[in-house]
Amino acid sequence: MKLIFASHNKNKTKEIAAIFQGFAEVSSLEDIGFFEEIAETGSTLEENADIKATAVYNTTSLSCFADDTGLLVEALGGAPGVYSARFAGPERSAEANNHKLLQDLVQTENRSAKFVTIICMIVAGEKHFFKGELEGRIAMEYSGSNGFGYDPIFIPNGFAKSLAEMSLEEKNAISHRAKAFMKMLDFLKGKS
Repeated sequence: MKLIFASHNKNKTKEIAAIFQGFAEVSSLEDIGFFEEIAETGSTLEENADIKATAVYNTTSLSCFADDTGLLVEALGGAPGVYSARFAGPERSAEANNHKLLQDLVQTENRSAKFVTIICMIVAGEKHFFKGELEGRIAMEYSGSNGFGYDPIFIPNGFAKSLAEMSLEEKNAISHRAKAFMKMLDFLKGKS
């Protein structure tokens, strides 16, 4: 099976291709020559995933999927949420986003947070949605160099290290994205 991942992010594509290895071949937008940026204008993670998957499907007619992930911080009323990628501004700098989040929580004892991933998959014109969550807390400072985004400051519940200190295998065993993609994989296996 071939699936197009509606993303330009090579790190995410690599992470997801590892999950689907042996079942489906996952290609990024670059792999199929799709270079336009898809505006994420939705007000929810579900809407953004839908917008991206629909744009790719309408352009290519190929089976595809898109995800949107948000970090929901309890003390910030669920922010940055749908704005996680551009929390510190439109330039989408992970370093600036992490710095802003740590600054926003400097006076806060409640550091509870969770990652939520929503996937919209379109196969044979039918849309399906999958959700994964990872509960944890925001660290006091950066640690680790693996991963991307908020990984250096997010410590999953039950662990003493950040996602950025974990190997790809460790992260894929617990991550919000992996949970959502495992649900998608289980669904596809049930259909085949």
